[in-house]
Parts: sequence; C-alpha cells; structure tokens
Amino acid sequence: MTRILISLSMIAMLSACATIEGAGQDLETAGQVISAEAREVKAKM
Repeated sequence: MTRILISLSMIAMLSACATIEGAGQDLETAGQVISAEAREVKAKM
C-alpha cells in the first residue's frame, strides 16, 4: 500500500511540474507581448 501511495505521489508531482512549466512559458510569452507593445507605444511618442 505504501508503494502505491508513493508512486501516486510521484506521478502527481511530475504532472504538477509539467503544468508549472507550461504556465511559466505562457507567462513568458505574455511578458514578451507586453514588452513589444510598450516599445511600440514608446516609439510613437
């Protein structure tokens, strides 16, 4: 029973890492878009 719980915990942790990595990539992309828009607005001023 303990091995099953440990295995399930490890699987949950690995899937959480993948989710966090994906969220990080989404935030990075959003930051790049915001930076590009800011540069565009600054250039028009």
